[in-house]
Amino acid sequence: MFHKILIANRGEIACRVIRTAKKLGVQTVAVYSDADANAQHVQLADEAVYLGAAPAKESYLVMDKVINAAKRTGAQAIHPGYGFLSENADFADACDQAGIKFIGPSGTSIAAMGSKSKAKALMEEANVPLVPGYHGDIQDPDVLKQHAMDIGFPLLIKASAGGGGKGMRVVHSGSEFIAALDAAKREAINAFGDDKVLLERYVLDPRHVEIQVFCDQFGHGVYLFERDCSIQRRHQKVVEEAPAPGVSEELRQRMGEAALRAAHAIGYEGAGTVEFLLDKSGEFFFMEMNTRLQVEHPVTEMISGVDLVAWQLKVANGEILPKTQDQLSIRGHAIEVRLYAEDPDNEFLPSVGRIEHLQFPQASHRVWARVDSGVVSGDEVSMHYDPMIAKVIAWGEDRSQALERLKGMLRQTYLVGPTTNRDYLLRILSVPAFAQAELTTHFIEEHQQALVEAEHPALDTAIAIGSAWLVDQRHTETASSHPLTNWRMNLPATESLVLKSHDANYPVTVTVNEQGYRVARIGKGHQVRIEKRKGFDHAIWIDGQKIPVHIYYDQVQARIALFFDGSQLLLEQAKPDLGLQDHSADDHGITAPMHGNVVSVLVAEGQQVEKGQALVIMEAMKMEHTLTAPHDGVVSHIAYRDGDQVEEGRALLELDELTEMAEQPQIIGSTNQSTAREQETPEENEGIS
Repeated sequence: MFHKILIANRGEIACRVIRTAKKLGVQTVAVYSDADANAQHVQLADEAVYLGAAPAKESYLVMDKVINAAKRTGAQAIHPGYGFLSENADFADACDQAGIKFIGPSGTSIAAMGSKSKAKALMEEANVPLVPGYHGDIQDPDVLKQHAMDIGFPLLIKASAGGGGKGMRVVHSGSEFIAALDAAKREAINAFGDDKVLLERYVLDPRHVEIQVFCDQFGHGVYLFERDCSIQRRHQKVVEEAPAPGVSEELRQRMGEAALRAAHAIGYEGAGTVEFLLDKSGEFFFMEMNTRLQVEHPVTEMISGVDLVAWQLKVANGEILPKTQDQLSIRGHAIEVRLYAEDPDNEFLPSVGRIEHLQFPQASHRVWARVDSGVVSGDEVSMHYDPMIAKVIAWGEDRSQALERLKGMLRQTYLVGPTTNRDYLLRILSVPAFAQAELTTHFIEEHQQALVEAEHPALDTAIAIGSAWLVDQRHTETASSHPLTNWRMNLPATESLVLKSHDANYPVTVTVNEQGYRVARIGKGHQVRIEKRKGFDHAIWIDGQKIPVHIYYDQVQARIALFFDGSQLLLEQAKPDLGLQDHSADDHGITAPMHGNVVSVLVAEGQQVEKGQALVIMEAMKMEHTLTAPHDGVVSHIAYRDGDQVEEGRALLELDELTEMAEQPQIIGSTNQSTAREQETPEENEGIS
C-alpha cells in the first residue's frame, strides 16, 4: 500500500478521502488556496501545501502546482476526489509522466468518455443502448438546428466536454433553439474551454438511474448495483438513493452488464459511474460515464458494505478487486440529500458568509446514520467554490425506514449563518409521491406548489418562545449579580420588545409569573416555561405542551434562531424607529442579488429599456443569473463592467423610471452552469454530476 498520498481537492470529499486513508495507515497531504488556509481538510491531513489564490483556476486547477506539491512531500499517488482535475485526461497523463500514480483511470480512458460525442460512438460499438440524437463534429448553428428538427422536440442540448448539467438546455420548439444553443455554448466554453455540443431526444418522464462500476488492472470488473438520482433541480441532483426503487433483479442485471461493457470498452480502471435514462417501459439509454467517484457514492457504500475509497487505493496500488460479483449483495436501503448554502425561497441564489453555528445529528454511534461534511462552526462559505455544506445519509432495513430516519436527521441539523436548503429538502422528502417512490427527473417541477414555503404555521409559537427566551436570558444573567432586578412593588415584572421576521415587526410584552412567562401580542397570548438542557437544546413548555427546541442566539446581530417542528425560524430584535430614518428615499438601483462576478452588461448608459429586458448577467458558483428591468426606463449610470467582482446588495446600475409604478428587479433563467452545481460541485468541483 502507498505510504503517502496527496488529495487534489477540498471540502467534504477531501475530508472523506483523508479519513479512509488514515484507517489504512496511509499518510495524507492536503492542498489549499488562500480561502482554505484554515479549512477542515487542511486540519485533518498530516501535511498541507499552499497552491495559490482563492479562484480555482489559480490554485486547485493548476496541474503543475499540484504535481509539484506531491513531489515536494514525497506523495506516491494523487487522489483527485471529484470535480477540479478528477476528469482531466492531461492531468492523469502528467501524473504518470511524473512517476506519481493517479488514483483513477488512465488519461486515455478519461479522454474516451470526456467527449460525449466520442463516447456515444464507443457505446454504440459496445452494444450499450443510446438515446437517438446527433453526436457529430459539425457545429454550425444552422446544421445543428436542422438536426434538431430531424430529431424532434423536446430536445436536449448538452456540452460535449462536460458533465453535471453544465452547458445543458432543454428546447421545446425550433424557435427557441438558437438562443438555447448560444447559452449552452457560452456555459460550456466557460466551464470546459470547449463549446462543442451534442443533441439528444428528450425522454419524457424519465428516471435517472446510474450504475456504480469498479475495475482493476487485470481486466476484472464488477457493478455495485444502482442508484436513483431522479430528484433534480435544473439537472442538479438533490436526492439520491440506493437501490433504485422498483428496479427488478432482471433489469438490475441488464443495466449492470451494460455498464460493465461500457467500462471494458475503454479499458477502465478504478471507480466509475455509468449513467442511464430509464423510461416507464423499462427501456434504458446511456447518457454518460463519470470517470471518477461520485458525490452520491455513500448510498452505495451503505447498502453494499464496501468502502469505495479503500477499493480505489487498493486497485491503484496494483491489487486485485477485493470481491467478485457473486460476493456482492444488497442490504437494506440508503437515501442521501445534499445540504447547500442557497436560498430556495429566492431563486436558489447561493448564500455565502460565516457559519456562526453548525450542529449535525450525532451519527458516529449509529451505523445507519452518516454525515459527510468539510465545514464546522466558524468556517466561511466562499463565493469561489460550490456551496455544499454536507451530505446527510440514512440507512434503513427498507426504504420507508431510511426515509423516516433521514427526515429525523435533517430536523436535527442546525445551521445559523448562510441560508440553506434544509427545510426545502424536508419538504421534498415529505411529498406523498416521494414516499410512494413516484420518481422522475421532473419531480420537483411537478410538485412545485408543495415545495413553496408559505408563512410558517409555527411563526406565532416561535415569537412566543423567542421573546420569552430572550427575557429569561437577560433575567438569568442579571439576577446572579442583582437578585432583586425583577422585583417591582405590587406589580409583575414586564418587558416590551419587538421581534422581526421577514421584514415584518411583531411587538410583544413578556410578563414574569409563577409559571414562567406570559407572552402577549395583539390578539394572541401564550404561557411559556423554559427548561434548559444541554448546550443549545431546551425543553420548552408552551400552553401546557412540551416541545424540544434548539436555540442559538447571536448577541452581536441581536438574532435568535429557533429550530423546532422540523423547521428553522430566524427572529431579530428590531431596533426602534425614532422617526430619524428617511423612508421616502426612492432607489432606482438594480442591485446584485448575491456575491459574484459580472459576466456581461447588456446595456449602455443613456439607453432606453423596456420592462423585462435583460440588463446584466451575473455568475456565482458556476450559476448564471440574468437581471431584468423592473420597469421601463433609461440607464443613467453603470457601476460595474464585464469581469468585475461585486458584493451582494451593491448597485450594478441606475435605472431612471419612465412610468409612475416600479416593481422589484426580477431574476430569470437562474441556471447552474453545472446546471446547478452538480454539487457534485463548482468550478472547484467542476463537471460533477
